[in-house]
Amino acid sequence: MSVYEGEELVRRQANFTPLSPVSMLKRTERVHGHRTAQIHGDISRSWAEVATRCRCLASALQARGVGKGDTVSLLAPNIPEAFECAFAVPMLGAVLNANNTRLDASTIAYILDHGEANIFLVDTELSEVARAAVAQTGRDILIVDIEDSEGPGGDRIGALTYDELLSEGNPDFVYGLPDDEWDSIALNYTSGTTGKPKGVVYSHRGAYTNAVNNAITWSMPHHPVYLWTLPLFHCNGWCFPWTITMLAGTHVFLRAPRADAIFDAFADHGVTHLCGAPIIMSLISGAADKDKRQYSQTIEMMTAAAPPPATVIAAIEALNINVTHVYGLTEVYGPAVVCAWQPEWNSLPSDKRATLKARQGVAYELEEDVLVLDPNTSKPVPWDGETQGEIAFRGNIVMKGYLKQVEATNEAMRDGWFWSGDIAVQHPDGYIEIRDRAKDIIISGGENISSIVVEQALYSHPEVSLVAVVAKPDDKWGEVPCAFVELIDGATVTSDELLEHARSQLAGYQRPKHVVMLELPKTSTGKVLKTELRDRAKSI
Repeated sequence: MSVYEGEELVRRQANFTPLSPVSMLKRTERVHGHRTAQIHGDISRSWAEVATRCRCLASALQARGVGKGDTVSLLAPNIPEAFECAFAVPMLGAVLNANNTRLDASTIAYILDHGEANIFLVDTELSEVARAAVAQTGRDILIVDIEDSEGPGGDRIGALTYDELLSEGNPDFVYGLPDDEWDSIALNYTSGTTGKPKGVVYSHRGAYTNAVNNAITWSMPHHPVYLWTLPLFHCNGWCFPWTITMLAGTHVFLRAPRADAIFDAFADHGVTHLCGAPIIMSLISGAADKDKRQYSQTIEMMTAAAPPPATVIAAIEALNINVTHVYGLTEVYGPAVVCAWQPEWNSLPSDKRATLKARQGVAYELEEDVLVLDPNTSKPVPWDGETQGEIAFRGNIVMKGYLKQVEATNEAMRDGWFWSGDIAVQHPDGYIEIRDRAKDIIISGGENISSIVVEQALYSHPEVSLVAVVAKPDDKWGEVPCAFVELIDGATVTSDELLEHARSQLAGYQRPKHVVMLELPKTSTGKVLKTELRDRAKSI
């Protein structure tokens, strides 16, 4: 028996508390209750007010039968009520299911059924699709209408409003922490690009860990002013509802990102931090002069999704916005890899700095490990910047698993790793750089072509705003690259000129055989819908 085992050295209430982001609200209310917590249009609330609203919501839900392990579904844009659900629902040990606001009724109906939700909170702007979804389920689901003063309105379809629900609650409600930090806190569905979307389950421990991760990785100070340009429903807002609360910051809400509203928030509220896909970076850097405002602070921006083009990074940094590039998936709570900046890179030319920033990087401080592995052997590939493998994760910010899908969970977590499906290389300094999604690799005449490499070549043209390259079936080569391009306002470049531009940077087999100009279809998080473009490429 070890000398450290005995009756005096046991786990007690005094020395062990399950990790949960719910605990972050208690301290912030106690220490910083007077500070501004929410800004939304004309609304400004303190942390004391917000904490009270969360307790009222939790107690009202409990009175209506919500308890541990129950699913509470939400369909709402970036508004205070969506944020409050991130605390109130897990206060009960219940599970928050925040849904993409662009989903169709049939997909929402599937999610409501699959997650077994009995309560559905819906912003009235989205009442039509919500009503159709609930009708398709054929189940008795309590609908709560959220009426946002900043929204366009819409039909009431519920039994009561959010404010009426709050009025039923107890402002002095006493809530606890989970019995086990492995308990589920959130249910987030993947995009469902192949078949039905999968339900990704998060734990209290994982959510707490990544909330702290965000602060450490981004070197965030106390009292940040955070602008919600990233959807709150996307991986629970990358866990930033909890991060900003832990730091007693201010949440500034935008129902939808617009250039003028973003610059107004920069100037009027002193925004210090925001997150978003590269499309948000392009929205800011390409804003019309009439939409821009002057501001004095340096702003930190975290971006993910496709690697930002070096030209976009350079343009955004010219606006005194410092970019941090991260990478992750729904299955790892959002971002879990960061392009950690090395001080010696500051002296490099701007184009070289931007190229380095476009790499995905290294594991978050509180993620156990991220490596590029050979999918056949599960062994690390050489760190040579050339040998390709699949990015794999291990640690506390990997999902619990896919809800009701044991086989899919086992396949994703084989050999002690979560396998991302992203193809990458690992550079000699250990930094990871994505080459492609496994499903996006174009195989032309037996040669593998990275869609990202072709996209970067086209991105380098100054009149290109966004690019997506997909495989087009070809009788001779099997597949050839087909580029869909969205141009900046006022652009005059032609398809032939873009093809010529690409020829100067790519090998013959890599060059796109077609360039199509259009506004790219996107998800609400700014990701390009390549599935739609693949279908379109087949008919070209």
